[in-house]
Amino acid sequence: MLVVMQAHATAEDVRAVCEKIESLGYRAHPLPGAERTAIGITGNKGEIEPGALEEMPGVRELIRVTKPYKLVSRDIKEDNTVISFPGTDATFGGPGLAIVAGPCAIESREQAFAVAERVHRSGAQFFRGGAYKPRTSPYSFQGLEEEALRIMAEIREQFGLKIVTEAIDNESLELVDEYADVIQIGARNMQNFSLLKHAGRARKPVLLKRGMSATLEEFLMAAEYVMSEGNYQVILCERGVRTFADHTRNTLDLSLIPAVQRLSHLPILVDPSHGTGKRNKVTPLSRASVAVGADGLLIEVHCDPDKALSDGMQSLYPDQFDELMTQVRQIAAVVGRTVPAIGEHAEVGATSKPDTGLRAAR
Repeated sequence: MLVVMQAHATAEDVRAVCEKIESLGYRAHPLPGAERTAIGITGNKGEIEPGALEEMPGVRELIRVTKPYKLVSRDIKEDNTVISFPGTDATFGGPGLAIVAGPCAIESREQAFAVAERVHRSGAQFFRGGAYKPRTSPYSFQGLEEEALRIMAEIREQFGLKIVTEAIDNESLELVDEYADVIQIGARNMQNFSLLKHAGRARKPVLLKRGMSATLEEFLMAAEYVMSEGNYQVILCERGVRTFADHTRNTLDLSLIPAVQRLSHLPILVDPSHGTGKRNKVTPLSRASVAVGADGLLIEVHCDPDKALSDGMQSLYPDQFDELMTQVRQIAAVVGRTVPAIGEHAEVGATSKPDTGLRAAR
């Protein structure tokens, strides 16, 4: 059920409706929009008696939400969700593309700082690096854990890059929540419902990757788990699915981008590094991702990929990342997007104005 508030409804009106919903034994989820506030109701087993709510001050109408995912749906929030960070132009959603770049894993302080310096110089706003690495083999490098988190905190302090890193279980989530700016839930954990609930009780944005064989509905329902716990700052990420193809590590499903944007208000990124597993395919698929309307990219970058402890074959060299950023800026301008940056290219994205018509049509 969805309670749509009138445009002139006050904050007190919204609060009173939320309190009434809670008094009925349900959970209220207020989601402000550009023109209205909508309040989602979860926890109800059947129909809600409308008379208890529809006559309250500021209420415009009650709408039944038929999709299994409620809070994720555009039915509850027509406007695109934009997740911002105080003190920077970096966002997920909105006209600016989010560029998240860094090594697959933090291997040492020297390695991490060398990559951070280059991606910062190229104009990335977010630094990604694995502190906890869920690997197929138990004998593979598993990550530096909290030491890596401390290194990334130093990188944020020196370069101003916001930190994105993965939590693999409830224990690591607590540390990631403490150190990082964005909590990543990886493909292997997309349906780890206990972990999703814990991420929903954190108050940091959550970047949720699509599972290796997940359908669109399963993906959106995983996001619903996070939002149902009260964390509405969710970013989706397409990272390729497993198919019969053997020319790439995974099959990057770019058709998912417009499909998600039709059904959901959440921003969606693309990870062409994991999506292809091939360095020579990362830049072409990055171009395609921007062209199809993605809200940003996750790119793996390493100064010496041949010696990387994790996923070196899909990591770009820094010079290749420089060229990718040049091409992304060119395509972004064509589709009415910008590339806000905090490095040397901080002014580049400001020269092209977003085409609000294109964004509204999504």
